[in-house]
Amino acid sequence: MPIPPVTQGTSMDHLRTHGWCLLGNALAADTLATLDADLADAFATTPFCRGNFYGETTRRFGRLLMRSRHVEKLVLHPDILAIAERVLLPACDSIQLNTTQAIALHPGAPAQMPHRDQDMWQTIKGEREYLVNVMWPLTPFCRANGATMIWPDSHGRQALQDHPGGAPVAIEMKPGSALIWLGSTLHGAGGNRSDTVRRGIVIGYSLGWLKPYENPWLAYPPAVARQFPPALAALAGYRQHRPNLGNFEGNCPSVLLDDSSPDRLGAVDALRPDQQQLVDAHCNEQRGRR
Repeated sequence: MPIPPVTQGTSMDHLRTHGWCLLGNALAADTLATLDADLADAFATTPFCRGNFYGETTRRFGRLLMRSRHVEKLVLHPDILAIAERVLLPACDSIQLNTTQAIALHPGAPAQMPHRDQDMWQTIKGEREYLVNVMWPLTPFCRANGATMIWPDSHGRQALQDHPGGAPVAIEMKPGSALIWLGSTLHGAGGNRSDTVRRGIVIGYSLGWLKPYENPWLAYPPAVARQFPPALAALAGYRQHRPNLGNFEGNCPSVLLDDSSPDRLGAVDALRPDQQQLVDAHCNEQRGRR
């Protein structure tokens, strides 16, 4: 049976408690249909993946902000951004866009190996969340065509176990809904036993100091990012993360979005408040010794 949508008023609690939540009617279904049409050529011409994890009966491609203007509505969805920031900002100065990826699961595709997305980073697990992912269906998701399988309550410290007890849940949903799960939640695509292609889009947000899954400056070079609104450009890599991470010539990389930026730039401190206080105190002490 389909999982009833979690209302927006309880979605954060459900996400924290169970590692996933579902927002029903997050966007108009017509918006997703138009987006699906925009991506039709890429879905038809992108080669199948190589390797058992990506799936050799699956097509995947990224750089979605270049492929359809409607992707911006997914990336900047206010309710989802608010959830991602509540989960991630306790451990970073700002969040970043980790990936935009379209996925087409073709008939006969086997179930994907259950996995946790946070395992792409070899760091301490169970103490913080590194990632929030969102699956937007472009076609209806059902158990038969490979709906995303979620292991409830497998997140957080439970992620220290290789495999939790309990059965997974197939998240059945229609275009316009959005499945949100934590980077520590065990999940995987189901097998496609139908005669139709299951298409969807994953939008991921991660801690701003991590190396993202998709290289944002190659996906969206300055000439492209100049067309983005400032909030979108910042998420897509054109924002410095304190202290001084991801800088360009010692400046926020957003300077590359300004045609009038000088050829030579003087480096400018970008420190956290606690670091700024320590540096200022040290400099004042040094001045006092002169």
